[in-house]
Amino acid sequence: MKKKLMAAVLAGAMLLSATACGAKETATEAETSSVVQNETETTTSGETYRIAMVTDSGDITDQSFNQTTYEACKAFAEENGVDFNYYKPGGDSDADRIAAVDQACAEGYNIIVLPGYLFGATLREESPAYPDVKFVALDMSEADLRGDQTDVDLSEVYNVENTYCAIYQEELPGYMAGYAAVKMGYKHLGFLGGMSVPAVIRYGFGYVQGANAAAVEMGIEDEVTIEYAYGGQFYGDADITAAMDTWYSTNGVEVVFACGGGIYTSAAEAAAKVGGKLIGVDSDQVPVIDAYGEGMTITSAMKGLAPTVNTLLSAIVLEGTWDQYVGKIDNLGLVSENPEDNYVQLPLESTQWCDTFTEDDYRALVASMVAGDITVDNNTETMPETAITVNDLGNIK
Repeated sequence: MKKKLMAAVLAGAMLLSATACGAKETATEAETSSVVQNETETTTSGETYRIAMVTDSGDITDQSFNQTTYEACKAFAEENGVDFNYYKPGGDSDADRIAAVDQACAEGYNIIVLPGYLFGATLREESPAYPDVKFVALDMSEADLRGDQTDVDLSEVYNVENTYCAIYQEELPGYMAGYAAVKMGYKHLGFLGGMSVPAVIRYGFGYVQGANAAAVEMGIEDEVTIEYAYGGQFYGDADITAAMDTWYSTNGVEVVFACGGGIYTSAAEAAAKVGGKLIGVDSDQVPVIDAYGEGMTITSAMKGLAPTVNTLLSAIVLEGTWDQYVGKIDNLGLVSENPEDNYVQLPLESTQWCDTFTEDDYRALVASMVAGDITVDNNTETMPETAITVNDLGNIK
């Protein structure tokens, strides 16, 4: 009750401040203010639901987690007549994210969608404080939730009775991307990870397995090489760009899977100098990567944020099946032979299909993976054994 009272006071204070400073400040500086997308409400089983989404450290035009989640929530709300707002925290800190959730709850939103691992501390604080609110967290692992609380029962860390979390089997879209790259005719590949955390490693090791499988299938395993390294950070800089210059310009690397936040910028800067190619990650990154050169992105290894949002919002608002999901940390992957229904995938519209790897070939690959004819190891301890050459270069920085 104390938390809710404080949240109401906070929201009122923000509103008064925005009013006093005029319309321009309301739009540009009051960053925890919300935008109403739909003013109708839907009632299921006697309960009225209102959906809010809070951005992490980015915004709804980031061509990544925030934008994909925002667009999925907005589309669901508009289609089903549900009130929807999004909130952008005033800064990139746990306190700012917590304040944004406080405001959403104070304004009556009872479904809160949180995209990304940065919301771990937010859930530890807010899920117990608002027991009547349903929290949906995307790409949120147990380790993210726990923080430094490693020695207690998970139920003591956050409220398992009102929270659902999803993580993704990154090794699967990584495999698809590596397989696609070799099938498209690329023989000298690169993997540039951000930091060597489990999610990035799964992407990378899946990529290696997929490239190896395609090479063996084509009988060209002695012709395919992967340069493999981590940047040691999730952003590009001059040192990483210099390393990528060596890969593209000196070593003849043709395509790099840039996997880790903004680290793609260094790979894209280097690729632009020689007409090199990139593979995007997490979402369809054509809009941001191709800004460095038209046609630079051959595909993206994506997490199906939109299918996750649709599944969970449908369960809560339309189907009344929230009890089948609440308290879980689901590890999402393939559920259908139809690629667009899966929680991991390549983008159908922007992948550079060609005679040697068509959309039908991709659909057949997905069907084989769903059927269990193709399995991908999710080990993160040791590099997969391969018939192709993998040069494990460790950390650039």
